[in-house]
Amino acid sequence: MIKEERQQKILQILNDEHKVIASDLSKRLSVSEDTIRRDLNELDHKGLIKRVHSGAVRMGPPVVDFSTRENIFNEIKTSLAKKALDFIKDDMVLLIDGGTTNLHLIHQLPLHLKATVITNSPPIAMALTSHTEIEVIMIGGTLFKQSRVNLGIDTVESLNTMRADLYVMGIYKIDLHTGISVPSLSEALVKRKMASVSTEILGMVTSDKLDTISNHIVCPTNHLTYLITENVRPEIRRQYDQQIRVID
Repeated sequence: MIKEERQQKILQILNDEHKVIASDLSKRLSVSEDTIRRDLNELDHKGLIKRVHSGAVRMGPPVVDFSTRENIFNEIKTSLAKKALDFIKDDMVLLIDGGTTNLHLIHQLPLHLKATVITNSPPIAMALTSHTEIEVIMIGGTLFKQSRVNLGIDTVESLNTMRADLYVMGIYKIDLHTGISVPSLSEALVKRKMASVSTEILGMVTSDKLDTISNHIVCPTNHLTYLITENVRPEIRRQYDQQIRVID
């Protein structure tokens, strides 16, 4: 098997199984572990995979700005948001951070819902203006334009006096072993603080985000109370079900 053919096979296996181990690939493809490591390093350099200790994981969706993400997977995001409504009740204090899937959730909230929403996302705060029974608490900070959320020390410190029944966490990348991760350190710190002041945590993810990692870890995956996703292979769902409640 030539190198190009072998690397395409590695990508196919990674797409099907979400992660690969170098020693296992060595046996399956009948080549040395050194050869597999070189292949993985090359694929990582090309931006096709994410190299990790002992193997590799999928790259997942690229990091793009908010306006671009608004036009991706809209039907799926709406479906995820509708499933999340089962966990939102009157008189709850909800902490909702940024993300286009979270914005879809806001659009699905019934107009008669009575609740308090704490958010660091200007788009989410604005989308709630027609919900007369929802009190909106806007957390300040420095606007991170790419994600349209407020971040920074002021954002973190303002959360010290708040407690939420449910935190709806916008999720960029999630992996069972690495945890929930984001590209920005500042956003990781804010999300970590939000998780620490919330009784339960809910995340909504399209299946392309499963078993992918980024640079800054927010928290272990099992800190989530509920994970709402779609179109997940049974063996992948079973793995996540061992740590959190999965709804698909």
